[in-house]
Amino acid sequence: MKVAVIGVGAMGVHMAGHLKDKGHEVFAHDLDEAKMAAAAERGAKPVKTLKELAALAEMFILMVATDQQSADVTHGLTEVLKAKEPGSTLIAIGATNHPAAMQDLAKHCAGHGVRFVDSPVVYGMHGAATGTLLSLCGGSEADFAFAKPALMAYSRDALHVGPVGAGQLAKACNNLLHWVHAVSNYECLLLAKRYGVDAQRMREVLIQAPARNGTLERWDNTKYTWQEKDMDVVMDLAQQAGLVLPLSGQVDQLVKLFSAKDVAELLHGPEASYLGRSFGPLAPEQGGLGD
Repeated sequence: MKVAVIGVGAMGVHMAGHLKDKGHEVFAHDLDEAKMAAAAERGAKPVKTLKELAALAEMFILMVATDQQSADVTHGLTEVLKAKEPGSTLIAIGATNHPAAMQDLAKHCAGHGVRFVDSPVVYGMHGAATGTLLSLCGGSEADFAFAKPALMAYSRDALHVGPVGAGQLAKACNNLLHWVHAVSNYECLLLAKRYGVDAQRMREVLIQAPARNGTLERWDNTKYTWQEKDMDVVMDLAQQAGLVLPLSGQVDQLVKLFSAKDVAELLHGPEASYLGRSFGPLAPEQGGLGD
């Protein structure tokens, strides 16, 4: 398949490389020349304009940062793609966007004879580097089938969740659980540290216990980069649906306090901070468990 990756940053460049490795003809587009050069090293053919790109590929995977960028790129592509045979091309939004934005873009694409799926990914940078992402897809069965061979080049699996927007909804649900776990894991390990048990050792123990979770297992790789954007989507969806999600609301506020440095100090430092206070192990006479 002739596949274009638009947005060949930290994740997109790996995805383009895996597509090339799996035998696809791969094109790359990015506004950053250095990123284009990195994609070329992975075997993708750099293309400077969307107009040129639209004439070359049949599937377009967007790995951009915002809903507006997804819309701008999609509209730019469809101006050229509308001249091709209806149903012969497909746009896949691999970035994390709002489900409603996907529905708008799907309608626009349908009016130009272009297939559309939303296919955000999970498992982050490690998954991108190793080709073991999980693609969560929304769209028709036929459009999903069209896209799946390319998606599988960089994914452990590609799952059809439901209609357009369902992939992004699944990503939002995954992100909600991830950030809930990020807060609960921190509080749990802070409790262990406060009583004198090494937090990293407690983490290793809990990974083998029933309460384990994927966030705890990949704790060292959690960068705390997108938590506000992720939770904004969750809270907006809840608001639009008339749902009261008090735990999600608390997580929305608490997760803003965390950074990767905080987690590193909790796991490996003498003290950890939370809600503006620093905590070290209690002395035995204070109730700590001691050595």
